[in-house]
Amino acid sequence: MPPNTSSNMSAYEGIGSTSQQMNGVNATTTFPGNGWTNGAVPQSMFPTTREGRVTLYSTHRRWIHSHSSWSRIGTGSEMDAKHSDSASGISLTQCLKEEGRIMRALIVQLCEFFYKLGWATGTGGGVSIRTGEGTLARPYRVFVAPSGLQKEDMIGDDVFELDMNRQIVNPPKTPNLRQSACTPLWYVVYQHRPSARCVIHTHSMNAVMATLLNPHADTLELTHLEMLKGVGNHAYDDSLVIPIIDNRPTEDLLASQLEKAVLKYPKCNAVLVRRHGLYCWGDSWEQAKTQCESFDYLFETAIKMKSLLGLDSAEKPTNESYRVDVGPPPAKRAKKSTSFGSSNNTGFNGVGAVDNADDLLSKVPLLPRDSKTLLLDIEGCTTAISFVHDKLFPYVLSHLESYLEPLTLEELDSVLQLLNADFAALQETHPAKLECSPHDQSNKIAIQMMVKAMMKFDVKATGLKNLQGKMWKSGYASGELKGHVYSDFVPLLNWCEAQGISVNIYSSGSIRAQKLLFGNLESGDVLSQLSQHFDTTSGNKKEARSYTTIAEALQHADDPSQIVFVSDSEDELVAARSAGLCAVMSIRPGNAPLTRPGEFPTIYTLLQLCGSHDL
Repeated sequence: MPPNTSSNMSAYEGIGSTSQQMNGVNATTTFPGNGWTNGAVPQSMFPTTREGRVTLYSTHRRWIHSHSSWSRIGTGSEMDAKHSDSASGISLTQCLKEEGRIMRALIVQLCEFFYKLGWATGTGGGVSIRTGEGTLARPYRVFVAPSGLQKEDMIGDDVFELDMNRQIVNPPKTPNLRQSACTPLWYVVYQHRPSARCVIHTHSMNAVMATLLNPHADTLELTHLEMLKGVGNHAYDDSLVIPIIDNRPTEDLLASQLEKAVLKYPKCNAVLVRRHGLYCWGDSWEQAKTQCESFDYLFETAIKMKSLLGLDSAEKPTNESYRVDVGPPPAKRAKKSTSFGSSNNTGFNGVGAVDNADDLLSKVPLLPRDSKTLLLDIEGCTTAISFVHDKLFPYVLSHLESYLEPLTLEELDSVLQLLNADFAALQETHPAKLECSPHDQSNKIAIQMMVKAMMKFDVKATGLKNLQGKMWKSGYASGELKGHVYSDFVPLLNWCEAQGISVNIYSSGSIRAQKLLFGNLESGDVLSQLSQHFDTTSGNKKEARSYTTIAEALQHADDPSQIVFVSDSEDELVAARSAGLCAVMSIRPGNAPLTRPGEFPTIYTLLQLCGSHDL
């Protein structure tokens, strides 16, 4: 039987009256508010009664909606709805004003939910929702959570309503509030993901720890996990690559980095911020929420795979009934006893000792048996990546203004012309172009703006490299800079010299910068032991024709396989292999994780290349 209406009414009237009087409203409440469902619950069916709870959970969703439909994530069955049709059922609002009221309440509900998950503690995190169609009748509106408020205590009157130019259309009724510091980042996503309707920012502990699994990596990769289906655009056996950008002192400074990541990884609906959290978006708020939860689950999985099992989330399984490889798994090789009389010795990463000599003979080329021409990359191969990014690049940025100061107008014009050529070669949507507008500036200011923008986004261009090389020459001459190489490099040079092997360098750094590096090592000048130097004047390192040009210069145009090229870049190795060179992967501490492990012969030290004529 339904509960006594009058008695229940009086109980709710007392509660409603007290609550609304506390907020300065004298009216009394005669039924539970819209917060319970997408409309008023019948007065005879209160959620405090058994029948009321049955009714509530039978026909009323708990989340606040503006439409009657519910968003799904995947496609592939007749029950799945397309993302663009998400939340496109019957409208539950009568006008834009009512829609705005619902969106404000929904943002509050989401923020409270994320707070309870531990994603929005200490006023951190936030939510943005976009409505409208970009027409005069239904213009785009962006609803933004405020900054500095406890997320579990927000109300709809705290939320900002903006247009697509970030102008306030309707300010919050609560006075003295500021827009979320995330606001510029919401707009980066809306600009480059036109279908996006909601962006969520969390300070999830799982997201923070996931960015530290490899503190130097610019991506996190996961594969063969069921919850990949929940992040959009991916299936169980796909490889999900999530970009990671470095944190900055204030949120707004992340906008240019986020833009670069969004453009570079169009298949991923999220970006991680190292030591900070996650930005995630979707074509509806339901999709964004679902994907955010799925990403967080995957982050926790990757962390536990690594910490508890020592497994890499990016590696594909090779010993399960469903695998990527075709046919039966390869037979395991028996361990061989060593001279110590034991078969339990361990090799790299604690792997049981196997016949590593066979590995070297079958995969890694040995010099001079297989080749007498060696071509080496610098960063991640002969020299630590950190030396370039932590020593050489900061030197340029900190000394740029003082270096330009004494240059004549003609010298400044020459530098500017080269940098303008670099800029002209970039795509119009390149983040360096979007960030920098050097027009109508003095030559010095324009040069500084372009150099800083291109270095920020790691642009490898001839004019920039030329200027950097000149500045590094000054630093080496003063003794402020000293070249760095790994401890195995000089022994490799000595061994190659004794065996008659030609050692050559191919780097994105200018030839001038290469010679400065190898001519000013802590151990001395080794330039006499290097044959030829190549830079981007020979072509882009990720294009096969560049290696064809180098093969001609090294007198191996007829048989490029006589050249062994060693690099830490998979894209460079693919290009070199396409040109016919023997490509070898260099593994060094701090190098980016491999996305295609096992595709190339791999070395952990350059001395693995040293063999003999008759091995």
